[in-house]
Amino acid sequence: MSEKFFSEVDALLAEIESTNVSSTEELEAFRIAYLGSKNRIKPLFAKMRDVEADQRKAFGLLLNKTKQRAEEKYAEIEKSLSQNNRAQEGAHIDLTAPGYPTPVGARHPVSIVLNQIVQIFERLGFQVVENREIEDEWHNFTALNTPEDHPARDMTDTYYLKFDPSRVLRSQTSTVQVHEMEDKQPPIRIISPGRVYRNETISARAHCQFHQVEGLYVDEDVSFADMKQVLFHFARELYGEGVKFRLRPSYFPFTEPSAEMDVYWGLKTDEDYRMTKGTGWLEIMGCGMVDPNVLDLCGIDSEKYSGFAFGMGLERQAMRKYKISDIRHLYENDVRFLRQFKSAF
Repeated sequence: MSEKFFSEVDALLAEIESTNVSSTEELEAFRIAYLGSKNRIKPLFAKMRDVEADQRKAFGLLLNKTKQRAEEKYAEIEKSLSQNNRAQEGAHIDLTAPGYPTPVGARHPVSIVLNQIVQIFERLGFQVVENREIEDEWHNFTALNTPEDHPARDMTDTYYLKFDPSRVLRSQTSTVQVHEMEDKQPPIRIISPGRVYRNETISARAHCQFHQVEGLYVDEDVSFADMKQVLFHFARELYGEGVKFRLRPSYFPFTEPSAEMDVYWGLKTDEDYRMTKGTGWLEIMGCGMVDPNVLDLCGIDSEKYSGFAFGMGLERQAMRKYKISDIRHLYENDVRFLRQFKSAF
């Protein structure tokens, strides 16, 4: 009786070895016949109880060998068919055809303008310094000569942290200048780029978060004329030699005297009138001589040293340079808008 069972398994093993498969359909039929849930090997395991006791081990080894060989042959055929399919696919590739173009990204206009501004001021000897965005009221207001009752301190203008009301999201990168003046003695010549936050209504001209670059120069005998020359040079470098610019008297708590700098936008379209409020001029930065109180609060002798400071919104510079009429375009990540700046650097 046992010889009959051994013969059945041997015949099945020989059948597996001799089976030829040339397509995925035949491979699936092979899998179902020898490896599926109702394969032809499984019933032979049930005959183990009818095999004589001294031959059961050998019968079991033969069954396992048959099952293992079916699995190995299935894997071999599957690999061979896969290689053949890839070879056939490759044979249809036209190696002379042009390749698909690789999508090329573009720098964001704010990043482009920031890089240009940094390069301009680095050539003038200014060092780039950055610092934290969460500040205390001392660095954001008090050290900058901002009175306790100043509207900028109100929650309607500044973002205070809920878990620590004594800290704010900085409303200006002038806080970096305070840290530098506290840690170093003049000469100080720095610019501080970074993101700032103000509780403002979002419109075509304003946003609740934006980027600033602020500058500070403190040394002996620094004058308003020095500031004018630096800023006029900056405007010509960024906007071109033919740019028109002007300084207007203004007020800031941390500078005295203070001014605002405008560049000419133009008055040719309705958008020009809307962006410039009908004047043709666009304000791009505030500036002025550092108030002596600010120097004293930061530990610098205001009798010996003087300095000037300036601050500009990067979005405003990008809007002026590229004639962008709505600041919201800079935050919407519209690929159609960003593609326009592929040629910029």
